[in-house]
Amino acid sequence: MKRRDFAAALTAGVAAPALLSATPASAADRSATGLLRHMRAVLASELDDKDTAEALVPLVYDVGFDWHPETAPSAECDFVVAYAFGNRPPVGGGDPTKVRYEPGPVNEQLADTVAKVRARRDVPVYAQWEIARFLDSKYGMSDVTSIEPVIAPDGTITYLSTDGVAAQVLEARKKVPGGVGTACVIGFRDHHKRCVQTTRDRGMKAYAPRGFAMPHTYDTESGQAWTRRRDLYLVHDMLAQWTVLHAKQIAEAYPNG
Repeated sequence: MKRRDFAAALTAGVAAPALLSATPASAADRSATGLLRHMRAVLASELDDKDTAEALVPLVYDVGFDWHPETAPSAECDFVVAYAFGNRPPVGGGDPTKVRYEPGPVNEQLADTVAKVRARRDVPVYAQWEIARFLDSKYGMSDVTSIEPVIAPDGTITYLSTDGVAAQVLEARKKVPGGVGTACVIGFRDHHKRCVQTTRDRGMKAYAPRGFAMPHTYDTESGQAWTRRRDLYLVHDMLAQWTVLHAKQIAEAYPNG
């Protein structure tokens, strides 16, 4: 099957359910089923290998077509963890390796989301520093642990990755009587799924809070180029997902190296 035929098949697979008399949920399910079926057929033809296509298509679908994390009621969470997204260059300029960036408007929106969740569930909050600054200055929120960047003796700043933040949260939660508990994860809409998955990969039970919308407007002035536009960010996020998946697949296939 040629690429133009693949595009037509995908269009048909996605559009057909909308023509059916079905509930929105069943239409979405049918759309996904149709897409997966066409992906398997096209990849099997392209690779001339049905078994490999069967193994790969669920992974491709998960990384490229599924952008919503699993949710749970906020009442089930024992703590909130909030991951930052983007920033702004330092107002006064200076050496970017030693002058801390500004939190930026997206992280203020993430702080607003934390405040909404916290209003429903009064639990400890672990927030990346860009968000924690607003939780303090805008809300005067108590019981907030700010996850700070690593600063070397010479003043060089190393900002934490999503996984780096999760690792810091886990270490903090290990000290809490009664165990780590369940995390309610806050993150930018397109980053949210990976935030939940990364929290889980660090050994914590984690969900997105059900019924809460996440910030989704990109900051065109962000100091991180990949967080300025959605098309650029999604490629960045998919790369991050593939990198983790790659390591997991190899470890599963060859646990002894």
